[in-house]
Order: sequence, then C-alpha cells, then structure tokens
Amino acid sequence: MKNIQGLFVIIVFILFNSATAQKKSLKNSQPNIILVMTDDQGMGDLACMGNDVLKTPHIDAFYKESTRFTDFQVSPTCAPTRAAIMSGNRPFEVGVTHTILQRERMALDVFTMPQALQSAGYETGLFGKWHLGDEEAYLPTSRGFNEVLMHGGGGIGQTRYGDFPLNEEHLYFNNILLHNDTIVKTEGFCTDVFFDAALAWIKKKNKTSQPYFAYVALNAPHAPLVAPDEYKKRFLDLGYDQGTAGRYGMIENIDDNFGKMMKKLEAWNALENTLVIFMTDNGATHLKGTLNGEKVTHFNADLRGAKNSPFEGGTHVPAFWYWKGQLGHSVDINQLVSHIDLYQTFSDIAGVTLPEKMQDLSGRSLVPLLENPKADWEDRALFIHCGRWTEGEREDAKYKKAAVRTQQWRFDNNTELYNIPNDPSEKNNVAAEHPEVIAELREAYNQWWENTKPLMVNEGLPKVQPEDQPFAKRYNKQLEEIGIPTWKPVNTDK
Repeated sequence: MKNIQGLFVIIVFILFNSATAQKKSLKNSQPNIILVMTDDQGMGDLACMGNDVLKTPHIDAFYKESTRFTDFQVSPTCAPTRAAIMSGNRPFEVGVTHTILQRERMALDVFTMPQALQSAGYETGLFGKWHLGDEEAYLPTSRGFNEVLMHGGGGIGQTRYGDFPLNEEHLYFNNILLHNDTIVKTEGFCTDVFFDAALAWIKKKNKTSQPYFAYVALNAPHAPLVAPDEYKKRFLDLGYDQGTAGRYGMIENIDDNFGKMMKKLEAWNALENTLVIFMTDNGATHLKGTLNGEKVTHFNADLRGAKNSPFEGGTHVPAFWYWKGQLGHSVDINQLVSHIDLYQTFSDIAGVTLPEKMQDLSGRSLVPLLENPKADWEDRALFIHCGRWTEGEREDAKYKKAAVRTQQWRFDNNTELYNIPNDPSEKNNVAAEHPEVIAELREAYNQWWENTKPLMVNEGLPKVQPEDQPFAKRYNKQLEEIGIPTWKPVNTDK
C-alpha cells in the first residue's frame, strides 16, 4: 500500500511540474522564429479549411498540431500586409497605400521588426517577396535583414513595376533574383528555390547558439498561375481549366515544400526551440474557373469577397502557430487579432528592448493569448481600406472599399453592418437595427482617417518607367561590369 501511495505522489509531482513548465512565460524565451507567408492564398485554399479538391496533407497535419488564431485579420492586398508586419503599424500609417506607383515603399523612419530582433541578438533572413521598395535605402538589407534572396516589385515577372526584366520571359522558373548585394540567376521553380534557400540558411544557423528569424515570404500562388507540370496534371485530368490547375498546383507545391521543411527541422532537432508560423497575406484570387467546360466557383470558406475587397474574404486568413512543447496542440484562439500584432509579439518573445525614439505601434502582443487562450482580451477597432485610389482622389475614396472590424461587428463601406460571430458570410445587413453601433464605428474611422493622412508620405510621386526601375538599372549595370552569376543553395540532404 505504501508503495502505491509513493508511486501516486511521484506521478502527481511529475504532472504538476510538467504543467508548471508548460505555463512558464513565453516572454524573453528567444526561440528561433520561422514565418512562412504565402501570397493570395485565402481561407478556403487548404484541405483543412474545407477545400475538397486540394490535397494539402503537410499543412493539414501542421494545422492539427498547432495553436490556431481563428479570427486573424490582415490587409486586403500584398504590400500593405507586409508593411504592417514589418512596422507594427497599420499600413497607411507608414506610407503604404498601394502595391505599385512608389506607394508600396515603407517609410524610412520605421524601426523595423527585423531591426528590433537584431537588437536582441537575432540573425535575420528573407527569402522571396519583399514588396516594400526596391531602391537601396528601402531594400531589406538596409532594413534589418542579414541574408536576402528576393525578386523585385510585387511579383516575379512584373517588370513594369520593378522586377528584373528577364523574369517576364521565364515566369516562375530559372529566375533572376537579388542575393544580398549581387544579382544572380537561379535554377528551378521559384517556390522550390525560396524554400531551399531558407533551409540552407536555417541549417547553418542551427549549428550556432544564435537565434534566428527566417521570413519565407513566397510569391505563390499569386498570378501568373504557373506551376510545374507534375503539379498541374491532377487538376487538368479532373477537367479544370489551365488557370485553376496552375493555381492549385502552386498550392500543392507549397504544401510539399512546407512538409519538407518540417521534416528537416525535426531531423535537426530544431522544433523544441523554434516557433513556426504559417499564414497568408490576404484573401484569395481567381475564385472562378471551369470544370469540364462548365463554369464553377471555387471554395472560399463561405466568406464574402476576395483579395482587394473590404469584406471577410479579403482580410480573414489562416494563422497556425506551432512550437513543440510550448504551445497547445489543436487549440483555437477566437479573439480578434491582426497582422499589426506580430511586431510586439515577436519583440516580447525575443526579449527586445525597443528604443525610446521610434514609431508608435498600433498592435499589441499576442503573448497573453498564446499563454492562455481564454485570457482577457480587450475589444478593439481594426481599420481596413483597400487603398489604390487614383491620384488626387483620396478623399473621394475615403469610404470606398473600407471597413471597421471589432470582435462582433464588421462595418463595410460606411453603410453595411454585419454581426460576424452570427453571420461570418456577411449575408444579413443589420445596419438599420443598430444605428448607435454605426455612429460609434463611423466616428472611430473618421478620427483614424484624419490622423493618418499626414503619414501617407508616398502620395503624388511621379510614375517610374520600366527602364528606370531600380532593379532594371541595377541589372544592366551589373551585367556590363561583372555579368550575372548562377546561384545555388547548399544541399541540405548532406
């Protein structure tokens, strides 16, 4: 009997200490951080989110093991979301009101999130899409990244808006990219290249005691809808059009690469000290296609709208967080959170001491929710605007393609009101029933708009011709002086 009692005490002691270990604060814990963000992939573009056409087993498995933010809001388009993550601010507050026309350049007075991480001893790497300015002062190597492999502008092949000229001829394959300070030619499909480059760098960092931040910012599945033939084949055989096959093929390629990354991290014994995040930058695109010649609408998780819309389908995205032994498995956090929260969250986790003189941050740390998904979380107003107004028409665009989001409400285009917990698809406009809610949200929006206008520093800049884009000029200069070397990542299988 005494032996049984003694065993019971030991078991209770072990369980108590195990629970206590799980509850230790995440602040100042300094894990490695890997942020994988895809481009133009919506809530409905994963099997685990309900898509019954796509096969995404690796991200599905990650989803099952993760802590999931079920109401994670971003901006409706690419550059604004990236500006919010890098600055901790709503994008208009750091000058980013468009994806082109120099209005994608993040204000130079921003103390960036990677700079903050560097101040806490982190090495930082970017692999893929930057989209916050291509002039030297705006480049990621000038804004807190130690290692960079990137394309120009907003997408591979977008030569009118900043990408390297030759990429228009070789869409998504064998692309010209910028590796730190040198323009290089790569071999293979772009998503494979970016993941391979990130893994090679991560493997090297894992051999040191220095923490790292790897930002794997893919351009896929952004258009053009190009994927390797072996990834398109299944969809073409099912009878889908070329565009759908290309887009869905890109997503399944992402899934395979994500699975490879997680397998490598496990083999390198890195998962116990690495926070891995999967998210997307805005809602889906190309939601219509054909199946055996008949028009079809692709699955969008029953959300209204898509990329470049002020509705849930434009801004509500997947956000799965995994840290082995530290974050809960299959845990949903239902409070309203946002991309502007990543800056302070990473700073808290990394033990960053922010400088006294820097931009005011619009977000808040997610650490309390990560430690306790049922923690008190004060309601908030998130301000959403698609931007992209024609020059000189900013005031006319004030309420066009705009929204305010709180935990309960979504106030769209200054006229429509939806109770999101009860109506996530935004089908029942209840504006007439809640004039007091509309008055409150409109007042908050008006105040934000007026306070933000002086911060929109990129308005009214001249249009840059394709031949005068920074990367075009840089390419021609290097081609003449030293040529364009071929670049390959280190083989991580050895």
